[in-house]
Amino acid sequence: MTNYIEVENNKNLAREISSHAIINRNRGAYDLAKKRAVDAQRQRDEIRNTTREINTLKSEMHEIKNLLIELVEK
Repeated sequence: MTNYIEVENNKNLAREISSHAIINRNRGAYDLAKKRAVDAQRQRDEIRNTTREINTLKSEMHEIKNLLIELVEK
């Protein structure tokens, strides 16, 4: 079992005796950080997908434009 020493003036932090690492024992803060990371990833995915859709639309519009030009020239 790992032993901890509470950090002075902060009940959420503890020092692990064996490694001297500072550990944040505030589960709520950890859960909130994980949620923010998931939300940020979701937002990046949404932006990436929207960019792909825009690029697809631009490509299709270019193709339509070329077809119209071809029809007008005939």
